Amino acid sequence: MTEALLVDRTDAVVTLTLNRPSAMNSLNVELKEALRDTLAELEADRSCRAVVLAGAGKSFCAGQDLREHVATLESGSTNSLDTVQVHYNPIAARLSSMPKPVVAAVRGMAAGAGASLAFLADIRVGGPSTSFLMAFAKVGLAADTGASWTLPRLVGHAKAVELLMLAEPVRAEEACRLGLLTRMVEDDEGVLAAAQELAARLAAGPTVAYGAIKRQLSVADAGTLADALAAEAQAQAICGGTADHRAATMAFVNKQPAVFEGR
Repeated sequence: MTEALLVDRTDAVVTLTLNRPSAMNSLNVELKEALRDTLAELEADRSCRAVVLAGAGKSFCAGQDLREHVATLESGSTNSLDTVQVHYNPIAARLSSMPKPVVAAVRGMAAGAGASLAFLADIRVGGPSTSFLMAFAKVGLAADTGASWTLPRLVGHAKAVELLMLAEPVRAEEACRLGLLTRMVEDDEGVLAAAQELAARLAAGPTVAYGAIKRQLSVADAGTLADALAAEAQAQAICGGTADHRAATMAFVNKQPAVFEGR
């Protein structure tokens, strides 16, 4: 049986590949559980300093496996959407709070929860065939996997309403303009390599500082200036005590390149 989630380690970069290409990498229970549990492991793994999230084949992720979902509905189950609490929420929480950079290699279609996964990454790399579709309303559902939180922060409230309610595809160039994509490469075949190259660059950086930047931005997004200032003070207290800060400061003074060890 083929593994639903492939885990590949290259130095300090871990690439997670959603591996159901014949189903456009749609999220069945096996894949959701593997992704949830692996993200939890990587969060605590200090040897991992950057994560790449990718999809096998020509699509990133088509969202929830609706064939599996139909079977659940037809079974008469009264908790057919418990997967939100059991799978999608923990996955979203892990991705958003991951104390190291996350790069999404978004090749092809990212729809529904698949698009939501991409939006939780810190950086999203796409190619000419990349597109996003907030498909939830097409099947009578509201947003999940954090899209109600990430999407307005990426494109603004009004555009988020439009994308979620009209459920129209957003092609690559428009996605770049809106900020759904961070970078776009000329060839779809180069999307994963470009994402992994960025992840390797980040993995060689100040990992503790990157985690602190993510936390303070999250606080600032939802809070007041006072909240942001408090988060900045806390972040600097943590980062200022790291070996990376001390070494990089000495390297700067001595006009030498900084070498970060992620601690």
